[in-house]
Amino acid sequence: MSEVFVARQPVFNRDLRLFGYELLFRATAEAESADVSDDEAATRDVLSNALTVIGLERLVGRYPAMVNMGAESLVREAQQRTLPAARIVLEVLETVPASQDVMRALRDLRRAGFRICLDDFEPEPEALPLLEYADIVKLEVEGRSARSLARTLEQIKRPGIRFLAEKIASQDQFRDCLDLGFHYFQGYFLSRPRTVRGAAVPASRLPTVRLLAAIQQPELEVAELERIIGTDVGLSYRLLRYMNSAYYQLQKPLDSIRQAILYLGLNELRRWASLMAIAAVDDKPAELIGVLTVRARMCELVGREIHGGNGDTYFTVGLFSGLDAVLDMPLREVVAELPLSREVHRALLERTGAAGEVLDCVLHYEAGDWEWLELREDIPGATLIQCYLDAIEWSRTVLEQYPQP
Repeated sequence: MSEVFVARQPVFNRDLRLFGYELLFRATAEAESADVSDDEAATRDVLSNALTVIGLERLVGRYPAMVNMGAESLVREAQQRTLPAARIVLEVLETVPASQDVMRALRDLRRAGFRICLDDFEPEPEALPLLEYADIVKLEVEGRSARSLARTLEQIKRPGIRFLAEKIASQDQFRDCLDLGFHYFQGYFLSRPRTVRGAAVPASRLPTVRLLAAIQQPELEVAELERIIGTDVGLSYRLLRYMNSAYYQLQKPLDSIRQAILYLGLNELRRWASLMAIAAVDDKPAELIGVLTVRARMCELVGREIHGGNGDTYFTVGLFSGLDAVLDMPLREVVAELPLSREVHRALLERTGAAGEVLDCVLHYEAGDWEWLELREDIPGATLIQCYLDAIEWSRTVLEQYPQP
């Protein structure tokens, strides 16, 4: 496989249910220039990888993929029809002019069943004709006031058009966009929930925090872990259902928690229990749990590649990096409640040390920050993308086996 980067960023609807993923891409570090023709070539290469080498099902599952398109790509697709219209949202780059060729292509693509999204749209007179064929208009909200956004929405409002707010960085921003009538939302606000003042853990989150604290005890022994899991009926049920699922294909069913612990091993069971404790928080979007599961596994795989070892610390750091969003409290306060090693503590709060370095790398990958990643000399792009795809597959397998009580 050629050395390309492919990442996906979730897009949510007003109920914080997953709408689809934007596929983030660009040319590899070997690209000689960044002119339009090279960008178009990079788009074709990554689409080819997404559709044939990797597979859309593996990348986005049953959800639509939002794909950036330049003018040449739009015209070519209108003529050749190589993409599956039901699976793709064509995201028209802000640099695409409303030329006759582009307008004709958008008309034909709409008729063929594609949905059209205008990326980073600004209501300049020369861009307004593009609204005729738009299903979704994406506005960047970073650094803009609610009043400014309201004015723009009023200018571009058309029957049938839905609005997507991107680069949302806070819960307050998300609420403003909800009030303004946006339909879709993209950004890292799920990792930065509203500030909870004071150090008290929200009452609804206390059981999860206590369970995570118990599981993370440094000198935890098999008997103690058996007791912890045994006192949580839901966790015990899920563990035995999980161990006896088709995933493990055991010849003889396991019928006790101790058998499950001995089969998995203490570290693997500790990791599983942490994941299940987080997944059991029932008022958070399922995609948030999915994102954290992929992140944790990718941290483990990247950590092994860079530093060696068994990857348990890297997995924990990746999984716990989103506890602020899961538990509705600042990450520093969550970390203070858990008996974590100094290495994990520093990795989560300061992004320092080997584990912090790995987490930083994975977060840059999630954000599609290819320029930053291309400066890394210790891990090839091809290895990064393989770690990412393996993490997606592992996450899907694990969460599919997550039994509901």
